[in-house]
Amino acid sequence: MLQKTELGYYEIANKPTLDELSQYYTDKYYQEARGSYELTYAQAEIDYFNSRLGRIHYLINANQTIRRGRSLLDVGCGEGFALAHFASKDFEVSGLDFSSSGISRQNPNFAKCIETGDLFSLLKTKSTSGKKYDVVLLQNVLEHVTDPLGLLQSIKKLLEPTGLAIITVPNDFSLTQETLLAEGRIDREFWVSPPDHLSYFNYQSLQNILAYNDFIVRDLISDFPVDWYLFHPGSNYINDPSKGKEAHLSRVLIENMLQANDISDVVSFYRTLAKLGAGRDLTAVASLVDLP
Repeated sequence: MLQKTELGYYEIANKPTLDELSQYYTDKYYQEARGSYELTYAQAEIDYFNSRLGRIHYLINANQTIRRGRSLLDVGCGEGFALAHFASKDFEVSGLDFSSSGISRQNPNFAKCIETGDLFSLLKTKSTSGKKYDVVLLQNVLEHVTDPLGLLQSIKKLLEPTGLAIITVPNDFSLTQETLLAEGRIDREFWVSPPDHLSYFNYQSLQNILAYNDFIVRDLISDFPVDWYLFHPGSNYINDPSKGKEAHLSRVLIENMLQANDISDVVSFYRTLAKLGAGRDLTAVASLVDLP
């Protein structure tokens, strides 16, 4: 059952316990290729991951002084693609996650850079140690945790004065999804998927929860609007799940194609899509001070 919060985002009313959630991610999520994770990836998919990370890198550099050795913490580092990408860009990287299974399979060279366990406990240890970071990544994590407000409060304590938090979430209860429902192109809120996702954000509610936690949103972009495939019966992967893989691979091809353009134009395109209620994911760049 869903409930709408005062900040405008939705959440599951009866959330699992931290022990249940930890066991789910440790025992099932990566091992069974749950969510968007796979056991293996084609090179085009790896290029797609790096295209997305390249846009994040561009946004970081647009809002922060560029220098070698900037520190980056990836909270919920998953399979380690972000750690590998930013290490290649001269960042000092480290990560936290419930499990090391994903990174051990996909980027084993970075397994030594991560700590595993309950994210809140790990973040508490980090914050009490006094360690600060230039960048904290939170990619597709906020929707998974039982206490998103508490997680953002923990992130605040880890940022350098000019640090940046990069928060990516699925774009749920968006204009696109609401239109699909209203037009009968889908018959259910397919994105509501506990225990994988416990909270649901869109363009406005993501900004609301960040502002509530004293963050200043400096930029906000989306990604490819794969949900648009649902408007056409020939590519509707919700009504016909067999079309899902081809929809994903088409998205990969299009996103990789767009990366041949000037990255500022690509970012501008995705910034506009976010404002228009489109794009499957949203990525916010946020700081705790009004940076120049």
